[in-house]
Formats: sequence, structure tokens, C-alpha cells
Amino acid sequence: MVKHKYMGRAIDAIKYPIITEKSTSLFEKNQYTFVVDRNLDKEIIKKTIELLFNVKVTKINTSVLPKKKRRLGKYIGYKPNYKKAIVKLASGDTIQLFPDV
Repeated sequence: MVKHKYMGRAIDAIKYPIITEKSTSLFEKNQYTFVVDRNLDKEIIKKTIELLFNVKVTKINTSVLPKKKRRLGKYIGYKPNYKKAIVKLASGDTIQLFPDV
């Protein structure tokens, strides 16, 4: 098995959850959306989510989104492209994204 650079630092592999209207509607289907490092494959994402949140992952869908052009005044730049992972959990498992206040 090839060791990946994130095997020791699992917290760095998963960057942050995506909180949009579409991704929050997926909570009902027990699916969660995260921005992950572009170099990760599905197996490493699955192991990392299971390690961080202590859940059982049944399916992962990933996509690399293209970079987008942005303008700030007269300057034109690009937002970086990123990889999005939609993680489906086993029934009965949940991830607490919003802690109780």
C-alpha cells in the first residue's frame, strides 16, 4: 500500500464542510458534502471521514470543480479549483456539523 502524505494528519485532508441550501437538503438523505484536498482518492477520503467522525461510510461521490474567473476592480483573477466529496453514511450514523448552542 502506498503511503499518502495525509495518512499521519487526517485533519488536514478534509478542509471544511460545504454549507449551502443544496448540501443541507442532502442531510435528510444522510449525505454530507466536504471540500477535500485535490490529491486524495476515494479510499483515503473514506478512511479519513470514518476516523474523524467515528461513522461508517457507505458511498462517496467526488468531483473536481473548475476554477472561476473573478474581477476586483480593473484586475481579473481566478478562484482556485477544488475537489468536492459527497459522503453517504450508513443508516443510524450522523455527523454533528452544528453543535448545540
